[in-house]
Amino acid sequence: MQSISRILRMTFSGAVIALVVWLMGDVLMVVFASVLCAVVLHGLSKILVRHLRLPYGWALSAVICGLIGSAVFLVWNSGPAMISEALRLQDALRQQETALRSTLQSTPTGQMILNYLPASLGGHQAGGGDTSSLASLGSRIAGSMTGILGSAFGAIGTLLVVLIAGLYFAMSPAVYANGFLRLVPVSKRPKVRDLLLRAGQTLWAWVAGQSLDMLVVGTLSGLGLWFIGVPLALALGVLAGLCNFIPYIGAIMGAVPALLLALSLGTRETIMVAVLYSVIQFLEGNVLAPVIQRHAVQMPPALTVLSQTLFGAILGFPGLIFASPLTAVLMATLDGLTPKLDEKDQI
Repeated sequence: MQSISRILRMTFSGAVIALVVWLMGDVLMVVFASVLCAVVLHGLSKILVRHLRLPYGWALSAVICGLIGSAVFLVWNSGPAMISEALRLQDALRQQETALRSTLQSTPTGQMILNYLPASLGGHQAGGGDTSSLASLGSRIAGSMTGILGSAFGAIGTLLVVLIAGLYFAMSPAVYANGFLRLVPVSKRPKVRDLLLRAGQTLWAWVAGQSLDMLVVGTLSGLGLWFIGVPLALALGVLAGLCNFIPYIGAIMGAVPALLLALSLGTRETIMVAVLYSVIQFLEGNVLAPVIQRHAVQMPPALTVLSQTLFGAILGFPGLIFASPLTAVLMATLDGLTPKLDEKDQI
């Protein structure tokens, strides 16, 4: 009877969790994004506390002022140029997609490809809208980078909520953590407290490692494209770095616009761009990522890709974006809940 009762409790708990995720997925993503923002602010503040011996409040204020000052400086000096580059990139992608579609229509093989592509990707399959409209594949690729959570006003509002909530979480992390611990039975509190600390440390390690990874990939991509002679190298480099926030899948998303633009320059440039991105991803996967994971979070590649598929299917594009940090937290939690394997039990 005890085994049956335990199974029923686990089944009921799993059903409740699944129902909550299904009904409140968007809200949960906002909460997780806020926690991630708070982890970043808290981690940077702790660095100042450790090295400069500042009180935590002053350190957090310095971090916020530094981030705001950096953002204002970047927008003031490079904002108009980056917006201009982004608009030029979007127009260039539209023109290149139109030229590519015309090229495909002129050959039997290309027509066959278009016949099997849905209209949403510029093909002839029904159900995706007007294929002749200017809402081309290139513009959708460029627009998806800025329209992740819906309309512009919705995205800005969501971003403000995430930043404000993250700031409040970072100001008094112990208040919220202790409030959560009060909901846990007394006998379970030490274990849950250890899991919360482990999850926070894992998130900080993942953010630090992924930020370094994004910086290196974006810099190498921009410099490589500039050397090849691809237009809008700065915008494409920034796009490649941002897309690399999503491991593996993001690399493909960042390479597609560069390849589309390279097609207008010729076959030689297209091959060079493809080789450039392949070399960068090879170095990132075999040199940079192992070095980062040695000091951060070790995540098996297959698990990373499968988690992106799973969270993307359940939570949509926000789930795809935050799949890796979510998986890192779940791995850290399960590692703390399950006993280690003995050497004789390992495969």
